[in-house]
Amino acid sequence: MRRYARGLIVGKFCPLHYGHERVIDAALEACDEVFVLGYTRPEFEHCETAERRRWFDLRYPASRAARLRVLVLGADEIQTECTRRGVAVPAPVMPHNDDSEDLHREFCGWICRELFGGSVDAVFTSEAYGDGFAASLTRQFGHPVVHVAVDPARGQVPASGTALRRDPLAGRSLMAPEVYASFVPRIALLGGESSGKTCLAHAVAQALGTITVEEYGRELWVERGGAVLSYEDLQRVAEVQIEREYHAAARAPAGTAIVCDTTPLTTLFYSLKDHGAASSSLLERSRRRYALNVLCEPDFPFVQDGTRRDAAFRAEQHAWYLEQLSECSAKVLRVGGSLASRVEQVLGALR
Repeated sequence: MRRYARGLIVGKFCPLHYGHERVIDAALEACDEVFVLGYTRPEFEHCETAERRRWFDLRYPASRAARLRVLVLGADEIQTECTRRGVAVPAPVMPHNDDSEDLHREFCGWICRELFGGSVDAVFTSEAYGDGFAASLTRQFGHPVVHVAVDPARGQVPASGTALRRDPLAGRSLMAPEVYASFVPRIALLGGESSGKTCLAHAVAQALGTITVEEYGRELWVERGGAVLSYEDLQRVAEVQIEREYHAAARAPAGTAIVCDTTPLTTLFYSLKDHGAASSSLLERSRRRYALNVLCEPDFPFVQDGTRRDAAFRAEQHAWYLEQLSECSAKVLRVGGSLASRVEQVLGALR
């Protein structure tokens, strides 16, 4: 029989690791319902709000945790969340990570009351602050809230969020593959039609002993018999391309990057060129950051394989990439010459 009606777990989850999962699983065993609140101000690289939500969606689908309610909040989303849930009272400002414990405890109590819809009976942590947190919630809710300590010595899962952020690749065994994949460096290959991009992607991946993320857009184009992809098709192309990155990153050899044969930036180009517009979702995906963007120079004669447009189109595409990458201050390496020379240029940039 479960001992508590409602349990609470609070954390940054930057990243979500097996230690967090151990606490969540313990709470699910002990409670009828479990609230998980994730927030951090400021955010950390590779642990943005959308990324943390993605981790929870993958690790705790409804089929695994029907009694789990997860709320991962961005600093500027609280009022929007209140409006969505019909909460009329003014929303508090999310505390900064360096603010006092009391301020954070009051914030968590408010979230429980207004956004989770009630108080809790127990708070689950593996931290020394758990007793004080439970005492604060007891005062705020007007009834006892107990602290349940789960592996406080970190003997079962020796994970530390701070240490994992410092060197995430070294902590592969402490995170689920779905989470680890967010930290694997990605090398992006870009270039106009007939610029040697795909050949270079495979050659670089072979030299690094890693995985190539194949270009879904071209596969779909072939499947559709060479017809121009629709506006909706291109939205789907960007989604699938990113999912392929995650799958490849989860399988990548330890300590290696993955090599991406195109990015959603390419999909954005074709959406704008062929349809004169792009969805907000595609625009957002096109801003995806990569450890290195390799732009292939169109420095050899255009080769028409029966599927490409022409040399003028290639030049237009190349110029557009340069403009877009410059605007977002991306790390760019322009490579030219023979395939062997281009591989060496990329490997030199990675050393």
